[in-house]
Amino acid sequence: MRITPILIALGIALLAGPATAQLALPGVSVPPVGLPELPTGRVLDDLTQRAGEAANRLLDVRAERIDQLLRRNRDTIELDAQGAPARRGELLLLDPTPATVAAAQAAGFEPGEREELGSLGLTIVRLTLPRGVSLAEGERLLRRAAPAAEIAPDNLHFQSGDTALPALQAASAASAPIETPVGIIDGAPGAGQSVAALRGFASGAPAASHHGSAVASLLSGAGARNLRVADIYGTDAAGGNALALIRALDWLTGGGAKVISISLAGPNNSAVAKAIAAAQRRGVVIVAAVGNDGPAAPPAYPASYPGVVAVTGADGRGRPLIEAGRATHLDYAAPGADIAARNKAGKWARVRGTSYAVPLVAARAAAALGRTASWRTALDREAEDLGPRGPDGQYGRGLLCRTCARAHR
Repeated sequence: MRITPILIALGIALLAGPATAQLALPGVSVPPVGLPELPTGRVLDDLTQRAGEAANRLLDVRAERIDQLLRRNRDTIELDAQGAPARRGELLLLDPTPATVAAAQAAGFEPGEREELGSLGLTIVRLTLPRGVSLAEGERLLRRAAPAAEIAPDNLHFQSGDTALPALQAASAASAPIETPVGIIDGAPGAGQSVAALRGFASGAPAASHHGSAVASLLSGAGARNLRVADIYGTDAAGGNALALIRALDWLTGGGAKVISISLAGPNNSAVAKAIAAAQRRGVVIVAAVGNDGPAAPPAYPASYPGVVAVTGADGRGRPLIEAGRATHLDYAAPGADIAARNKAGKWARVRGTSYAVPLVAARAAAALGRTASWRTALDREAEDLGPRGPDGQYGRGLLCRTCARAHR
């Protein structure tokens, strides 16, 4: 494994003591991996070796959790041609021509309803695969049958953080009101969470979740007053899929959201990429998490799509989270540990993960948009440069919102 500055930072963070890393997958529970404690006085070679070991252990946890997800949901989830989880037996056609649909039918695919996403200017047709054909085989078959077609699996996206359930005392944190409309794509918030609009895009949605509640409460606590929530999980085993995310983007964009907070991570998906780009053309700022799979993991999406504000997390002392994943670019860091948020019962709980840094950055972007069109310049002025001088792979353009989240004690 090539040792990058991020891996070196991971090794240095281990000096502070053991930590745990967690990846939230629906309906799956695996004990957190304990990252090793590194005694002081070791040489750099030992440091980087242990950092690499920790990064690999995070990847092992990720693989185990995905394996559990597949074993528990064989009827609804399978791996696509790239080895990423997706809804079983279905592919998405993007802006298909009649000739493309006819070619798919001739190859044995059954077209479903044609869906017009007016706010994004996209058309999607969901195809059912021929009986007995796996998702990976179906992708190859369809690409041969319709070479010009834009095809995407209905990939799953996973929440990038965990919420501890015990209630905590919380320090007060007063923030100036932010009236800019902010969208959230996640699970639904629970008790005590006031939102301007809420809509479900999955079976059983909207359904209150700890993760969605925590994200909404962090946005509210940071001052956002006009929240619109799209629940793409509900009670669906294949919740968080690409089509649900795209439908949510369309609804939020059409409803006037100027900033959209996405504390989810998944694979590169051409349908989601196209929808993100369409929302950006409408002037929407997309803020997304780099995930919690560690620095050796593949780049996380939507954070890695062009123009998306990619966010990582830091602890209460301003150190990068050990488990933070990566994107093809990094914009900002924000508190992702040593903070508290509300769970679905409305109680304060300790949270950890890059998920929880995202709403804090989204709130600052919304505040900046309320003052100026040059929101990025405004955020750069606010950002605290903690890593190597200038943009870097640990903090991006700097740490935002250090004191706008509630501390736990």
